[in-house]
Amino acid sequence: MGGAVVDEGPTGIKAPDGGWGWAVLFGCFIITGFSYAFPKAVSVFFKELMHEFGIGYSDTAWISSILLAMLYGTGPLCSVCVNRFGCRPVMLVGGLFASLGMVAASFCRSIIQIYLTTGVITGLGLALNFQPSLIMLNRYFNKRRPIANGLAAAGSPVFLCALSPLGQLLQDHYGWRGGFLILGGLLLNCCVCAALMRPLVAPQVGGGTEPQGPQRPPQRLLDLSVFRDRGFLIYAVAASIMVLGLFVPPVFVVSYAKDMGVPDTKAAFLLTILGFIDIFARPTAGFITGLKKVRPYSVYLFSFAMFFNGFTDLTGSTATDYGGLVVFCIFFGISYGMVGALQFEVLMAIVGTQKFSSAIGLVLLLEAVAVLIGPPSGGECCWQGRLGQGKAWPP
Repeated sequence: MGGAVVDEGPTGIKAPDGGWGWAVLFGCFIITGFSYAFPKAVSVFFKELMHEFGIGYSDTAWISSILLAMLYGTGPLCSVCVNRFGCRPVMLVGGLFASLGMVAASFCRSIIQIYLTTGVITGLGLALNFQPSLIMLNRYFNKRRPIANGLAAAGSPVFLCALSPLGQLLQDHYGWRGGFLILGGLLLNCCVCAALMRPLVAPQVGGGTEPQGPQRPPQRLLDLSVFRDRGFLIYAVAASIMVLGLFVPPVFVVSYAKDMGVPDTKAAFLLTILGFIDIFARPTAGFITGLKKVRPYSVYLFSFAMFFNGFTDLTGSTATDYGGLVVFCIFFGISYGMVGALQFEVLMAIVGTQKFSSAIGLVLLLEAVAVLIGPPSGGECCWQGRLGQGKAWPP
């Protein structure tokens, strides 16, 4: 997943499909993990923030929404920065921003300040890391690109399994402020990953090498002609509607379980279950889609994945105890992994490789709006539902 990134580097450089590329893949794995697991894992702090500032679930949900909106909606900005300065410098600055936002949030005295620090600053920092890392990964791999992208995407569920219980542990021992401060220190590892993004070099006629640089004239950032494709329009509308609710369960399931009386540690473990299932669902769905007899029908498989995800959400809303939430997280992890593995494979099948970079940027810009309003709307619905039962949030 990424934005409208079209910085393709200089011509004449053959992707090594290995070598230092495995170090780049490792860095991309970590960046992807932080970028997509962090907005969900930070939800373990929501209950404490509600008590600290006297706010509701919909207010705390804006933290994750702003983080995801920054990640989705800054594609063109990231493209311009990469084309002007190169991948490694942009990622180094992004790592500093991501860390600075969380460190500053640990000193905040209002929820608005947390929106600006954790949401905007950290979100921008993660975005400046995520998209350049994908550019470098695709420069280093060609024949093995599907495998490389699949392994990098697995960073999201792996980090979700780790960050959720870690966040709960930090909160129990140091409070939410100490937890934010330590997480800010962990995000400095993004700078280490940036250092791994060594530019490729092209051989010169004289036997020397020519470093890959940002001086190459960039192509158009966004090709608006994709809007003439009816298939793209259908995909963009369907994906935007799907994203309205796609991130709501991971954001709220921990706080919802706590409100049911589930101990904090067990509640945080729900995200670990979801992430563990997702680890296996993504490569499995990718492998099945890559089969010769299945790949022509990838669009239908993606449609099934969206339907399955929505049906899981509907049935999960009937869970009344911890066991029911565990079952929900298992099936949601399967459907979530299928959607994550198939969505951009289907988009490329619709628009082709030439327009893919523009198409993905436009889709993510549209999804950014849905990501921004989805979790807070879900939180408001939960709040009204609890009031209808004669209960209140926070307890």
